[in-house]
Amino acid sequence: MKITEILKKAKPSFSFEFFPPKTEEGLLSLYKTISELEKIGPAFISITYGAMGTTRKRTLELIEKIKKSLKCEIMAHLTCIGSSSEEILSIMSKLKKLDVSNILALRGDIPEGYPEKDKVKSDFLYAADLVRFIKKLDGFCIGVAGYPECHKDCRDIDTDINYLKEKIDAGADFIITQLFFHNEYYYSFVEKLRKRGIMNAVIPGIMPITGYNQISTIQKMCGCSIHKGIKAKLEKFKDDPVSIRNFGVDYATKQCGELLAQGAPGIHFYTFNRSEATRKIWNNLSGK
Repeated sequence: MKITEILKKAKPSFSFEFFPPKTEEGLLSLYKTISELEKIGPAFISITYGAMGTTRKRTLELIEKIKKSLKCEIMAHLTCIGSSSEEILSIMSKLKKLDVSNILALRGDIPEGYPEKDKVKSDFLYAADLVRFIKKLDGFCIGVAGYPECHKDCRDIDTDINYLKEKIDAGADFIITQLFFHNEYYYSFVEKLRKRGIMNAVIPGIMPITGYNQISTIQKMCGCSIHKGIKAKLEKFKDDPVSIRNFGVDYATKQCGELLAQGAPGIHFYTFNRSEATRKIWNNLSGK
């Protein structure tokens, strides 16, 4: 089922993101995580795709195994930078055979240390190019990324929204946001989109805090803001991992509850291949 159809039926929708593990041990752990979260009845799950297609084989293998063993709708991430039209067409053909009809179309980052970072050969320079290409294939529902606080490589939010509008105009069906910890960024972002005539569903991406060092890593990766109140709590619980996890679950529960109350179509959880925090948040939201 296409995610646009799911969003009409599941109000709100809950979905989870996973990444392909590098080891067999990690793979077994992920299957356990997915199995535990499947009991919640997610609207869909998404499987990431490494920069420059570095996890392509593992991503497709993971999707195939999940399709055979679980009853979850899958959204496959697909990055395009460094790829040829033939490569993307081959991947799309494989996804179609696996009965995957939902794609998150991304440009993808060029890895640090890439030998020809300034001379990447690709038929696709931007996510809008990939969206346009996939749209011609028919049968696929296309999601794209949105950045409530602006993409870290973009100079300002209005310019970033111009890029997002290009993706929507190219044929994208829905938007999933980069993670954020303060809801005012989401509300402001959606308001700006509506003023630009972008009426597509905007699913907020949420990541519960589960460790002290997690925040600095995430900030470097995506540039999201962390206000003083969160930082003070993390410092207070610096040497108490249990309290940090409890704080993270409580904070994310409140954050999700407010988003849903204000009309967000659902929540997309960045799980980092773990289930405990996400299950607790869902239980809190559902009153279980």
